[in-house]
Amino acid sequence: MASASEISERIVEAVMAQKLAPGARLGEQPLAMLFDCSRTVVREALTRLAARGIVTVSARRGWYVIEPSEDDAREAFEARRVIETGLIRSLKTVHKPALKRLKAHLAREKAALTGSDVGMRSFLLGDFHVCLAECLGNTLLADTLRDFTARTTLIAMLYQSPHNAVASCEDHVQIVAALERGDFAQAEQLMAAHIGTVQDALRLPIAYDPLAQLRQALAPVAGPVDASEAQVLRTRRARAARPAGAPASGTAPDEPSTYLGALL
Repeated sequence: MASASEISERIVEAVMAQKLAPGARLGEQPLAMLFDCSRTVVREALTRLAARGIVTVSARRGWYVIEPSEDDAREAFEARRVIETGLIRSLKTVHKPALKRLKAHLAREKAALTGSDVGMRSFLLGDFHVCLAECLGNTLLADTLRDFTARTTLIAMLYQSPHNAVASCEDHVQIVAALERGDFAQAEQLMAAHIGTVQDALRLPIAYDPLAQLRQALAPVAGPVDASEAQVLRTRRARAARPAGAPASGTAPDEPSTYLGALL
């Protein structure tokens, strides 16, 4: 009988392997049958995932894998950029066992690139970031990154990211090489560029502006005016507002009007 923790982690792994798409339904009864447990245990697992932002629930429709919005996508990548670059920035040293584990992970990535298991390839490319946090000694951030990586995997699936897996693996190789050299500033820059490249590959739709047509229709016909033209317009309005025959403010009745001079 599976526990709630085991079920939730299996679902996260399936998301990272792109085996569960955004909006996929997660029925309590089918999951209970699959994992040979009660619906109560399944519900506990799904509730945990909802708190982690991986699934959502509707009173009438049940449980579903989230479908991140455009704002969710931007926020998720920004959060990963802050967390992962900050993690590297705080480094003083990287121990040999950590480097050995990272290199072993890279070897698995490269092997997956030449194989036919797309799910394993996707999982390993995402799990590299979790592995990096664990190797650098921060299990709390590793857990956080696991959830953010799962969410960015869903984002890539939803917005059809064409990001090259080979290029992504090569980015990981360069980051580990910089860490091994002790060049943490370079490793931080490489990580920031890597996350930015993946984000830039997303095909996010252009934000819809419901007032665009009205805004264009009500824009000034003549466009913006310079300072001298604005002064002329103000003078015209002031003259039009004066009673007939009344002199301009500050002008003697027998003096010639300055209005013509202003125009010239």
